[in-house]
Amino acid sequence: MKKWSIKKPDEAKAADIASRCDIDRLAVDVMVARGFDDMDSFAAFFTGGELEDPFVIKDMQQAVDAITAAVDEYELICVYGDYDCDGVTSTAILYDYLLSIGANVIYYIPERADGYGLNSGAVNYLHDQGVKLIVTVDNGISAIPEAEEIYSLGMKLVVTDHHQPGSSLPRAEAVVDPHREDCPSAFKHLAGCGVALKLCAALDGGDYTAVADQYLDLCAIGTVADVVSLTGENRYIVKQGLRNFNTTDNYGLRALKKAAGCKENMRSTDIAFTLAPRINAAGRFGSPITAVKTLLSEANDAEVYAGMLVNLNDQRKETEAGISKEIFGYINDHPEILNERVLILAGKGWAHGVIGIVAARVMDYYGKPVVLITEENGVARGSARSISGFNIFKCFQAADDLLEKYGGHECAGGLTILPENIEEFKKRVYEYASSLEQMPAITITADKLLTPSDLDIERIRGLSKLEPFGEGNSLPQFAIVGAQVRDIRPLSNGKHSKIAISYGGAQAELVIFGTSPSALTVRAGSRADFIVTLDINEYGGREYPSIKIIDYRPSGFNQNAYFSAKDCYERYRRGEQLEKSFIAKMTPTREELISVYKTVQAAKVISTDSLYYRFDPKVMNLAKLRLCIDIFDELGLVSFKAGSGTVTLLPVSGKVELENSKILAKLVELCNA
Repeated sequence: MKKWSIKKPDEAKAADIASRCDIDRLAVDVMVARGFDDMDSFAAFFTGGELEDPFVIKDMQQAVDAITAAVDEYELICVYGDYDCDGVTSTAILYDYLLSIGANVIYYIPERADGYGLNSGAVNYLHDQGVKLIVTVDNGISAIPEAEEIYSLGMKLVVTDHHQPGSSLPRAEAVVDPHREDCPSAFKHLAGCGVALKLCAALDGGDYTAVADQYLDLCAIGTVADVVSLTGENRYIVKQGLRNFNTTDNYGLRALKKAAGCKENMRSTDIAFTLAPRINAAGRFGSPITAVKTLLSEANDAEVYAGMLVNLNDQRKETEAGISKEIFGYINDHPEILNERVLILAGKGWAHGVIGIVAARVMDYYGKPVVLITEENGVARGSARSISGFNIFKCFQAADDLLEKYGGHECAGGLTILPENIEEFKKRVYEYASSLEQMPAITITADKLLTPSDLDIERIRGLSKLEPFGEGNSLPQFAIVGAQVRDIRPLSNGKHSKIAISYGGAQAELVIFGTSPSALTVRAGSRADFIVTLDINEYGGREYPSIKIIDYRPSGFNQNAYFSAKDCYERYRRGEQLEKSFIAKMTPTREELISVYKTVQAAKVISTDSLYYRFDPKVMNLAKLRLCIDIFDELGLVSFKAGSGTVTLLPVSGKVELENSKILAKLVELCNA
């Protein structure tokens, strides 16, 4: 269950802006809800963002001078990248450009097992290969000792990066990073590939014409994949890069688009969900070199390399599924873990390259921060994902004496820990989380409450003017409240569902993926609320609205009461002391237990959410309902699978006395104390 937040754009401001521009009112409402509520900010969003003179970035001229000197002397240059999609595209852009101007150049990307950025082993290897100049892309800003080693070996270094610098900069001929405090560039949110593109333009005399035509497609991929803000210059890079996709001269990109099943006229979301995962799969499961070779390939081998990326991505998905299955199985066997405010799970042999993805999915499913730790060869490494409002980096700081290494920010982090310290680490994290008054919940934000007239083809079409969508300019989401559910039908043999609704006189069909009609918690004839995205589909020469459900629930749902009761239940199950009044409110009567059991008996199998929606929440709060389920599970009346939240009726021979429940007896004792 997730919290909802529905924005309400200022009607007067939206009407004024809509009257002064050619943007449809629905798109204007979205922009106003997001803070673009005057003509100046509105116009800047649509007209700004062209690329600034590359030489404005601090040290760009020095970088050009150092690289040009090496090219002129035909000294061996190494483009040193990173194993993620941004690092791969950055490497391909700069390497290909240097090759095109006659440089003596190679590229090097560390394997994931080697860790991020420059390392001593790689530096010595490149020295042995005869490299005279190392140019980093998407890394290097924190490589203080490695930079000294480079110069001690008689080599030189140029750093290009987009990460935050520390208190000191590495020794180098040039350190090109927009985040330097002394850098006067206006736009600070470039991905590594954006900085690499600007370096190429600077090497070309400051003119973007040739490099934009040649590399904006690759730069768009890296920019979207690195989840940097798609505003300003990044909006320009992605928008123009997408225009280049259909006519790209990059054989590898063309082959990868075909192998991944991409459509023509791709969007930024297609990059995020089709191209980027396949490029990233090389660094997670094979070698990032495969991804670079794909983007640099000639016509005769492009399909082979693209096929390799697709296969690696399939392996990645299979491995993720295997780890997820193991985690859900563990939670079913140890349901008490879900009572903790942070979920920490450890396994052996989990692929480190994918546990971050799995952690994000587990977090989304259970609505709690997640730390997954994998142990291999006597060392354990972890990846964490968190919810805005719970800073996972600060959480790690509370256990820093137990960690060999850690890093991150509010919503994501990584760590290295000795296996013998894992249990103590769990305790420390649980203590830190328990010290907070309240844990945040995952929140889904809708840009506005839809009116029936908004469900119109032309209004929906107008949203396309806000593209490209991504970080900082998310895909618009909308709320539909109080809709009458007319009909529910299965799609794809029951894998998905189509829900027909009536909404203020308008008729619409909504689709929810990955949920069968039998698993839905709403029924035909009921009223429900939805958060959706809007698009246009074409079938048989006709256009019609495509409305995808992001989340849904029965109308009238009180989310504050739900989350308060959930927190109360978990605190009780963790053994924390609660006020007597809270205990009384969550202790079920005999009649309430019988009522809940009869509902389960009629359904045979039912989710906890569906069960919750069958009762008046003012009487049957979530804490009380969960304790009813626990009592039935204890007495062998039902089987409760915590991993999926599913209650299954069990066959019973003979009479079962509720008074035999230790859980119920303890509650009654506390109430009477």
